[in-house]
Amino acid sequence: MADVVLRKAVPADRAVLLRRLQEYGVYGGLVVLLVFNIAFTANFLSAENFRTQAVQVSPILIVALGMALAIGTEGVDLSVGSVMALSTSLLALYLGYGPWLALLVVLVGGAAVGLLNGSLIAFVGVQPIVATLALMVGVRGLALVLLPQLKDVRNPGMASLGSGDVVGIPYVVLIAVALALVVGFTVRRTTFGRQLLAIGDSRPAAQLAGLPVRRVLVLVYICCGMLAAVAGFLATARLQASDPTSLGNLMELSAITAVVVGGTPLSGGRVRIAGTVAGAVLIQLLTATLIKHDLPPSWTQIAQGAVIVLAVYAARERGKR
Repeated sequence: MADVVLRKAVPADRAVLLRRLQEYGVYGGLVVLLVFNIAFTANFLSAENFRTQAVQVSPILIVALGMALAIGTEGVDLSVGSVMALSTSLLALYLGYGPWLALLVVLVGGAAVGLLNGSLIAFVGVQPIVATLALMVGVRGLALVLLPQLKDVRNPGMASLGSGDVVGIPYVVLIAVALALVVGFTVRRTTFGRQLLAIGDSRPAAQLAGLPVRRVLVLVYICCGMLAAVAGFLATARLQASDPTSLGNLMELSAITAVVVGGTPLSGGRVRIAGTVAGAVLIQLLTATLIKHDLPPSWTQIAQGAVIVLAVYAARERGKR
């Protein structure tokens, strides 16, 4: 009898451990990285370093917010990096008409890519990974056609946006935080957010319940495209140069990592915005740690891949119970 109880207790304890790992592992990882950097990284606690890390994580966070919405519907958007490239090309072409018009064009471009992604998924029935993979390749090509080479985008308004601050907090960080709050409120407190989660939990059940599944899916991918466009706009403003060849490269990997590590399951039905924020910070801090200790950039990709495998494994094992 005691052996039976023991065998039941071990799997139960394992399930609890895996659940804790999925929900809170990202915060534990952050603590470990912070302690390591405080102990072994020179000037880590300086205000300038914190400012730099916050500015660099902002585009990752903004893209990850859109990715979290897509994954919440049991989808994914692999085109976000290419949307950033398209954004920087459009910005370079239209900045001469003023930054506000250029921003409008950039947002329309991101929304158009999202509309195409969402339409292929919702109306044509193409799998999200296939539809967005096709757009990832095609949109990057379009960005290079529009702007074949690096171009300076020096403009007083753009320079102020890229390097300015309010009481020491950079504008790009404030924008990222504001967007995180808006997306978090949307997911938790609006009908659209509840419909999104219901679709991710079970699309057939959502259809039977009369939810506007197609419309919600299209809107999710439009939001994802627009958020990626904003990230591209802000990244270009910070760099003061448009480079569609490199901007946004592997951003989809960073965004997916941030979302999954933050506790949002790939199976959909749940979106953790606070976890996504923590996941984006974790990815940026991991990258910065490897760079500051003279490890090549390839190690960052290896580390991100390992983190994704661990996070997906925890979610998979939890889903079995």
